[in-house]
Amino acid sequence: MRALPICLLALMLSGCSLLSRSPVEPAQSSAVTPKPEPVKPKVIRPAPVRIITDAQDLVGKPFRDLGEVTGESCQASNQDSPPNIPTARKRMQINAAKKAKANAVLLHSCEVTSGTPGCYRQAICVGSALDVSAK
Repeated sequence: MRALPICLLALMLSGCSLLSRSPVEPAQSSAVTPKPEPVKPKVIRPAPVRIITDAQDLVGKPFRDLGEVTGESCQASNQDSPPNIPTARKRMQINAAKKAKANAVLLHSCEVTSGTPGCYRQAICVGSALDVSAK
């Protein structure tokens, strides 16, 4: 029984001696020189595409129709979150931004439909991508 405390004391002292260095040993630098961060290229984002809900806002302004764009939000099953019209509008804006020089979308309609293949319910927005000249 006397041997147990002596063995524990010897074990603790030997374990602690591994953590400390004697002053005779040369200290090795454990600091790692930081690697320079790679330069990330700047992401060029297209100008935001604004949504025009009233065609009267285009009267007297020169614009070019670049084609129809859509955006959708899908509810895959009854247990999923419902389709979201603001998400569908945002996706329509993103799709319009992908078209050359589109800086606006004339919103035609947003609606929630059922029976779309792959979706329990779906919110879909349809509009025309436009290049509105600022003159």
